[in-house]
Amino acid sequence: MSAHLANEKGQLPTDYYGDNVFNDKAMRQHLPKAVYKSLKQTIEKGEKLDPAIADVVASAIKDWAISKGATHYTHVFYPLTDNSAEKHDAFLTPDDNGGAIAEFSGTTLVQGEADGSSLPSGGLRSTFEARGYTAWDVTSPAYVMENAGGIVLCIPTFFLSWTGLALDKKTPLLRSNQAINKQAQRILKLFGVQTNLPVSSNGGLEQEYFLVDRDYVMKRPDLLIAGRTLFGAKPPKGQEFEDQYYGVIPERVFAYMIEVEQELYRLGVPVKTRHNEVAPSQYEIAPLYEQANLATDHNQLIMTVLRRVARKHNLVCLLHEKPFNGLNGSGKHVNYSIGNKEVGNLFDPGETPHENAQFLVFLCAVIRAVHKYGAFLRATVASASNDFRLGGHEAPPVIMSLFLGDQLQDVLEQFRIGEVKGSRKKRMMHVGVDTLPPIPADPGDRNRTSPFAFVGNRFEFRAVGSSQNPAGSIVALNTIVAESLDFVATFIEREMQNKCELGEAVQRLIAYIMEEHSAVLFSGDGYSDVWYKEAERRKLPIHPYTPDALPVYTSPEVIDLCTRYNVLCREELRSRQEVYFEQYIKTTHTEAKLALRMARTNIYPAVMRYQTELAQNHKLLAKLTHFENPVFKEINELMHKLNTAIENLEVAINTDPVNERDREIASKAQTSSYNIQLAEANHCRKNILPAMEELRAIVDTLEVIVAEDLWPFPSYQNMLFVK
Repeated sequence: MSAHLANEKGQLPTDYYGDNVFNDKAMRQHLPKAVYKSLKQTIEKGEKLDPAIADVVASAIKDWAISKGATHYTHVFYPLTDNSAEKHDAFLTPDDNGGAIAEFSGTTLVQGEADGSSLPSGGLRSTFEARGYTAWDVTSPAYVMENAGGIVLCIPTFFLSWTGLALDKKTPLLRSNQAINKQAQRILKLFGVQTNLPVSSNGGLEQEYFLVDRDYVMKRPDLLIAGRTLFGAKPPKGQEFEDQYYGVIPERVFAYMIEVEQELYRLGVPVKTRHNEVAPSQYEIAPLYEQANLATDHNQLIMTVLRRVARKHNLVCLLHEKPFNGLNGSGKHVNYSIGNKEVGNLFDPGETPHENAQFLVFLCAVIRAVHKYGAFLRATVASASNDFRLGGHEAPPVIMSLFLGDQLQDVLEQFRIGEVKGSRKKRMMHVGVDTLPPIPADPGDRNRTSPFAFVGNRFEFRAVGSSQNPAGSIVALNTIVAESLDFVATFIEREMQNKCELGEAVQRLIAYIMEEHSAVLFSGDGYSDVWYKEAERRKLPIHPYTPDALPVYTSPEVIDLCTRYNVLCREELRSRQEVYFEQYIKTTHTEAKLALRMARTNIYPAVMRYQTELAQNHKLLAKLTHFENPVFKEINELMHKLNTAIENLEVAINTDPVNERDREIASKAQTSSYNIQLAEANHCRKNILPAMEELRAIVDTLEVIVAEDLWPFPSYQNMLFVK
């Protein structure tokens, strides 16, 4: 291990990895043997926590945290804002003798009460109903977070309403894992496979981000408030030379990455990869594969640490999906699989026909799931910021298709036509009841234009935005796959009840899936216009923008799906739809008002000054040489267009797409509230955003004409190439 990752004590990562986590090593050290064994059963097998051990565990965690310097504790939870939330409480409690003691009970560990009145609930409770409850997630270990002002014990928790409804991202994820376990166990039982551990989803979350010098950001109101540039002309050099990707990491950035990794190692986050991304000043960090619940918690920690450490290096970490126009945006690729330590990865092709039969059954379940519920998967990545990225030539299109690779798709096609001979470039196989062709471990080259691609032993979902909590997409994946596993298990069970052998039942299943659901399989260029026309012909759902996608949350199909598997009830789905609509509308209005202010108070005066200079120069030169300055004429024309664009944007912002009577009705009916939000969101997309684009086009043209010393903001050239 390289010495540059040594901490301030000279320790290497192998020495200090997980030091700030109450992990298995810490539990063994601080808990009585019987308590440790009971808690371990709860963590590994999903059994209920024994209330009798809660006080012992709480006392041990408190002592461990205090030994690390912690003075406060917090229940960390993940509300519907995509951010982490926390409220700090002190261990310190006054005693009766004028002193104080450190207290932390089992009750405090297991459950907390948070005043969440100002957090979005989507109508699950009224504003005056402030009470929300946090509940300890035993499967995600507690840790201490070191900050400049002190050290805090952090306990990952659920966040629930008084009536038990999920107000967070974690609760549905754990519910969906239960659904996956139940249905996957049915499939494994058919193949004679037994496991004492629950089958759960696993995730590898690749995180992309930009780094910009903090001094530049402080001079850009748009980056400071919106996280993206609302104006900015394309620099002479962008990413067209393709020289940034995997390039040498700049020294300042390298020092930043080292400190980020040191902090994450102490927090037990198994970060593995760092590299330059495609765009200038864009980078990526990726951890190893983990159980999905822990992976999402760790991703939230990664984003927190990326932002915090950046300040120490006078940098700003931008997690917006599209901070710079004309350059690649940032995503968060979700590498998805299901399995456990005993059965391994269930998306991993096997060595024997029997193992391959099992693999193909799970594979076919995913094919059916993405085909049947692609619109739901699309809705989970819908946001105002991700709209700027999806569908561009750096991110997957909004049409949910699935890429298998030529070899694997060829095997499945053979089943469909009833002529199973073998996989491409492999030896031929005789068709028998239990005999299946060998499945290639590597299905072929990756298709970077596919939103959902099989990459050897897992699926890579590439549509999640860099700022988004990936839990929402993993919840959808778990739920739709669980439903398909349910269907598949029932199909095979029915065939076997009709005296059909397992191998033959599997062959019939694959043929059926390919006949009914192969429309979702696509290996071509997802960016091409031809694919959009072909997707329409295949009747695949196409939702280009967030207002098109969000209505899916309350569609009858999704409500039935999520309620049937106890993942999200109707009210919880409706609340999420309402919150996400609200976020889209507020984000668009905030950015539009900011663009209007920047144009009026920064850009317009700067252009006026340059126009005045040109006028004076033009007057002087005209007397001496009769020179006609074409730039002066161009500036005058652009100033007129700038005025018009500013007025058009102001009108769009102030136009209410809903009349007063409809608003009164909406206050009394939830369905009307949905109609109001849909009208407002569509107004944002069809009127406000085009007006912003019109204004931006004029401003960006002016930027490359106005004298650089008069332009009020740092340019792309400076922000992206000054390291």
